Amino acid sequence: MTSATPVSRAAWLAALPLAAALGPCANAQPAVPDIATLTATEAVRQLCAGVVTSEQLVSAYLAQAKAKANLNAFVTLDEAGALAAARAADALRKRGGACTPLAGLPVAIKDNIQVRGLPATAGTPALKGFVPTADAPVVARLRAAGAVVLGKTNMHELAFGVTGYNPAFQTGPEVGVRNAYDPSRIAGGSSSGNGAALGARMAPAALGTDTGGSVRIPCAFNGCASLRPTVGRYPQQGIAPISHTRDTAGPMAQSMADVALLDSIIAGGAPLKPADLKRVRLGVVPAFQAGLDTDTRAATDAAFAKLRAAGATLVDVDMPGLMELNGAVGFPLALYEAYDDMAAYLAKYRTGIDIAQLTAGIASPDVKGTFEAFVVPRKLPAASGVVDARPAYEHAMRVARPALRKLYRDTFAKHRLDALVFPTVPGVALAAAPEASSPENFGALIRNTDPGSNAGIPGVQLPSGLGATSGLPVGLELDGPAGSDRRLLAVGLAVEKVLGRLPAPK
Repeated sequence: MTSATPVSRAAWLAALPLAAALGPCANAQPAVPDIATLTATEAVRQLCAGVVTSEQLVSAYLAQAKAKANLNAFVTLDEAGALAAARAADALRKRGGACTPLAGLPVAIKDNIQVRGLPATAGTPALKGFVPTADAPVVARLRAAGAVVLGKTNMHELAFGVTGYNPAFQTGPEVGVRNAYDPSRIAGGSSSGNGAALGARMAPAALGTDTGGSVRIPCAFNGCASLRPTVGRYPQQGIAPISHTRDTAGPMAQSMADVALLDSIIAGGAPLKPADLKRVRLGVVPAFQAGLDTDTRAATDAAFAKLRAAGATLVDVDMPGLMELNGAVGFPLALYEAYDDMAAYLAKYRTGIDIAQLTAGIASPDVKGTFEAFVVPRKLPAASGVVDARPAYEHAMRVARPALRKLYRDTFAKHRLDALVFPTVPGVALAAAPEASSPENFGALIRNTDPGSNAGIPGVQLPSGLGATSGLPVGLELDGPAGSDRRLLAVGLAVEKVLGRLPAPK
């Protein structure tokens, strides 16, 4: 694990140029922020300059969260705690204290990541009463940098899915976390509440988790930016697990600069500048381009054209056997490791329940079926019904996953690529209904995000546009070599400058 390196106020302020209007406003009464357009980096700049207070920001985002309760984005909204922390951050600045790197910035935390004093339900009823006594290390690093936790966000139950159609927690009249741009659609998952909260401007930044696409798919569907870091870049303690081989926490936010800021707090590093696109090589893999819906195809083609016009080199590359190797890794790892990893988590953190009680209380039919048929009995689906999971797991770890990782390494090296580029999801957000969580839809939604996850490499998601027909966000992903997180973020910064950010939902 990489320990965080402190980032000085001076370094961040130097990297975030002040708007021309900032100076004359510095001594004026702070104005109410426009959260429809505000990014986390802009908010930090304004907090440090005294243009806005943390209490004002927190109040604005809390009000938006309550106004958009129909999206089911939050499980716990910590109004009293967030306001108290915001006032403390403001008081520190008034006393002349140093402006911390996050300076009282409000953030949302996925509910499978432990936050001291708030329930950590992992989106499942049996953990409703579990209140951790300490922050997960990733949260502790954000709070040490000045972050204010707004609350805990809803998610696909136990992170075992990518739709967020979770009947266990509702703040609105309809089931499931809903899309910020169209509440009749899913928000994606499993970091569903973060995606909806960011898209609907309930928070400027958030922390989620990703096993096979869970910070990228919600941002693809809700118009935000995110990073799945190289596995091992962030500490994983204090997070309800699926697979220790595949799991990682990941930042989600309004812009790539925000994602880079959060990454620098968690993993260390100085502020980044956008890469020079004229020196960037991106690989286009046919397997990731197949079967796109009309909106996704059009938005992706337009994004590729803009990147070429900006000077980036896009190279067609073949990755023979990619999907077959990925299939031999994904389910064997996740379904086999889930039992031992979850059982150990429940015991280590004294949750008061065991895995049998956890399984008995699962509310989502798709997740309950997965636990009862596969996770608990240690089985895998097969043509004949089910088979023992251990042989497939051992093959995945000994043969298939090393081969998958080698395929990625060889592809990046042979074509001298900075990243692969592709649509994050083959289509826009589905209609919100129980059938959205079918096995067929699950396979389709994770098709492009899952291979890089199983290889343990980093991936960034950023919006490529709004669908011409649907009006829904379309996402673009960049996957880079293992350990290339900061270079990948720099490329993402440059790509975002070309493609732009999406407008807030109407």
